Amino acid sequence: MPTTNKLTDAKCRGIKPAEKAAKYFDGEGMHLYVSPKGAKVWRLAYRINGKPQTLVIGPYPAVSLQEARQKRDEAKAVLRAGQDPNAARKAKRNAVTLDEAHTAYWSGRKDLSTSYLENERRAFEMHVQPMLGARVMRDIARADVLETLNRLDARGKHDYARKVRMWLAQLWDWAIEQGHATENPPRSIKPERAFGKKQVEHFAALELREVPAFMERLSIEGELQSVLALRLLALTWVRTNELRFMRWDEIDGDTWLIPAGKMKRRREHVVPLSKAALDLLKVLKPRAGSSVYVLPAEHRPDRPISENAILALLYRMGFKGQMTGHGLRSVASTWANEAGYPPDVIERQLAHVPGDKTRAAYNRSIYLDQRRAMLEAWAMWLCRA
Repeated sequence: MPTTNKLTDAKCRGIKPAEKAAKYFDGEGMHLYVSPKGAKVWRLAYRINGKPQTLVIGPYPAVSLQEARQKRDEAKAVLRAGQDPNAARKAKRNAVTLDEAHTAYWSGRKDLSTSYLENERRAFEMHVQPMLGARVMRDIARADVLETLNRLDARGKHDYARKVRMWLAQLWDWAIEQGHATENPPRSIKPERAFGKKQVEHFAALELREVPAFMERLSIEGELQSVLALRLLALTWVRTNELRFMRWDEIDGDTWLIPAGKMKRRREHVVPLSKAALDLLKVLKPRAGSSVYVLPAEHRPDRPISENAILALLYRMGFKGQMTGHGLRSVASTWANEAGYPPDVIERQLAHVPGDKTRAAYNRSIYLDQRRAMLEAWAMWLCRA
């Protein structure tokens, strides 16, 4: 019967390298491998289906003799259970929690806008992390994900449950590519069967005839940061988040170039600035100080103005349920269509992608001069209103 625990720490320390690599056996398949250059590594020899295998336990003396024996015994227990120690180690290495996977995935997303990623992160922390965050991804089943999403759906948040399911499915796609998962539970959930009826979202917007009262009420508010933001939003037709993250280094004369990473459709957007918009920027520049943002938060210049600040202003003005920041785009679009501007020019200013993909592929024009004239006319109409 082979002798176990043949080696001692003193013997291991005293082993000198030879011209050829050598093995010093401790028993039960474990040996200390010593290279000609003096590197010492603990190894375990074993067989799987009759084929010889080697498990690298770790370097000596970083892994002591006692620690190596403990790891050997653990590996032998895995063998007795009918598993390959190397495969078990790899599986353990890939056994990341949903929290860990989400952090790695989220930090590597450079292809999406800051606001989109922030919304996704907030949804994960509020609705997914409490129930599933600490669990290993491989152990999370479809029923676990469905239970989490059903909590949102039960509160009437049908569309939000759909959105969170989509985000989780994308996270699992990434995890499968990284070897952290083999199946995609969220992807197998069919929204049309699992959740309540999808609702079409309509942003509250004023009728054109109501705009004069709105502009008059806005002028009474003075020059609060949120007031200036709302005015600039009206003059540029951009989305609220695109305006919030507007930077001074994106402005070139009478043009604002929004990088693709900030746009909803992931396409660079050029915004012509009317004289009224440029005058407004002159007011905003000294207020911004050293901030990179055109509209920094009142007390945190390193951050952009919050979306809630604009919404709170509309509520304070008495337009709750009647108008939103996004609703300004609807009002502007209505005005432009009634004024007879070409649909392609209007849609380009709104940064909409045509539904007809063939038409979109051929129509690469940005209509900059036509859009500039349209925004000048719109600004004059707003002033008259």
